[in-house]
Amino acid sequence: MNTFLWLLAGALLGWGGYTTMKLNQDVGRTAAVVVGAVAGVFGGKLIAPLFATTELAPGGFSPSALFFAVATSTAVLVAVHMAMSRWFR
Repeated sequence: MNTFLWLLAGALLGWGGYTTMKLNQDVGRTAAVVVGAVAGVFGGKLIAPLFATTELAPGGFSPSALFFAVATSTAVLVAVHMAMSRWFR
């Protein structure tokens, strides 16, 4: 369940950043969604256990892991946008 939420949160951030704020125009909508989703899973699966407590029930919902997934996805999307606008224009 958590993995699906991390994918969904990252994909929504990628799509929203592309659509509303015109981020990652050089990369494209599909790539922005994929980068956001992969970064969300990375943040939820690898970074959240380093800083957050575990969920109450194994396989249950963890708000702290979702927070880290969203934060990681946002950071990676901004980094990709900055890299693409600086080096590939």
